Amino acid sequence: MKLNMNKDELRKFLLHAPQDRIMKYIEGIHPVDILDVLRENEDDRKDILNRLSEKCIASIIDEAEDEEKYEILTEFSENKQKNIIEEMSSDELTDLLGILSQEQANKILSKMTAEDARRTRQLLSYEPDTAAGIMATEFVSVKGDMTVEDTLKYLQRTSEDVENIYDLYVIDELDRLKGVVSLKEVATSKFSTKISDILHVKVEGIPYDLDQEEVGHRFEKYGYLTMPVVDNYNRLLGIVTVDDVMQILRDESTEDIHRLGGVDEGERISGTLGESVKSRLPWLIVNLVTAILASSVVGAFEGTIEKVVSLATFMPIVAGMGGNAGTQTLTIIVRGLALGELDFNNMKRVFFKEVGIGLITGASIGAIISVLGYLWEGNIFFGVVIGVAMILNMIVATISGFLVPVVLKKLKIDPALASSVFVTTFTDVLGFLFFLGLATVFVQQLI
Repeated sequence: MKLNMNKDELRKFLLHAPQDRIMKYIEGIHPVDILDVLRENEDDRKDILNRLSEKCIASIIDEAEDEEKYEILTEFSENKQKNIIEEMSSDELTDLLGILSQEQANKILSKMTAEDARRTRQLLSYEPDTAAGIMATEFVSVKGDMTVEDTLKYLQRTSEDVENIYDLYVIDELDRLKGVVSLKEVATSKFSTKISDILHVKVEGIPYDLDQEEVGHRFEKYGYLTMPVVDNYNRLLGIVTVDDVMQILRDESTEDIHRLGGVDEGERISGTLGESVKSRLPWLIVNLVTAILASSVVGAFEGTIEKVVSLATFMPIVAGMGGNAGTQTLTIIVRGLALGELDFNNMKRVFFKEVGIGLITGASIGAIISVLGYLWEGNIFFGVVIGVAMILNMIVATISGFLVPVVLKKLKIDPALASSVFVTTFTDVLGFLFFLGLATVFVQQLI
């Protein structure tokens, strides 16, 4: 039964309701809601956790951030920790162990059965950002010669050990993936029907070493709830579920946003002063270097600026508009690379499209700034110089916004990490160069 409570009501319920009432209604409370209460009421956390079952606590740990998982687990006695670990899903337990020291990880592994510890160590041996690194080993596999009746009885015996049952994967004697059958098809078929008669052989298996971001794209493309993970011999190793993929895509998006802003992806609102400074200062130093480079270009034209002081007023406009145009292109291209929308087949078309955008937007903005420049200075040549400089810089902005992330991707450098620094450098340096260079050529007409 679902309980409709706000956070304060839920806190009071978990703290003061009779134990049997909590056990009755706890299934209707999402673990994330309980986790929110624990985060906002740290003084009550231990009292609340001690009133919950091991299964419920395991679900809360599954939903917690990596740094919270071990903290919650260590609130309990050694014996209760063992029981909670047994209730945790394999993928979440692997995530927990992956962030701990070797000593802490071994301490948890020692509380597990020999078989569970062996299976968990196997999961830890995979790269954490791959399909095998995020998969769960709690899944249902059946043989093709089983009947629907056999399968339903098997499900009744094993359902407690499985996190989600959407599809049943059919394997042969060597654990090789042969097909998939949905739970709906099993439930609506006659008891005597063989699984081999209703299975779908066109099943999309994920290679165990596939990058987790690409796994997310496959879920987006096909709309699956679960997908099987296979090894090089097509043996079924585990499954990835859609809730894990949603978390991955959220984390990848957050990481890209942070990196585009020159901030370490690990920085959080709740982080310390030292952590935030460590995250931001290196990129600010890089930006300082690029700013000095742009200033050196300006310095080379000091004589021209002394003769036409109004140039100093309009310089930031040319550079700033180029930076904005470059960021627009950069955002689209980085997203396209991340989602797999930009590839070798459409790269040429997208490039010329961006150049066209730069030309059209540059001409439009250039025409406006030309008129404003003419009205400001009362000199037609001043308007032409700034207009042409704006067009050239907007074209450069879109070209660099396209090429920089593509080249970085080719060099196996995260485009979101360094692209904005390079694009801004191009638009600042070349923007000043175009504007002040043209002004120097026509300096006699501008005086």
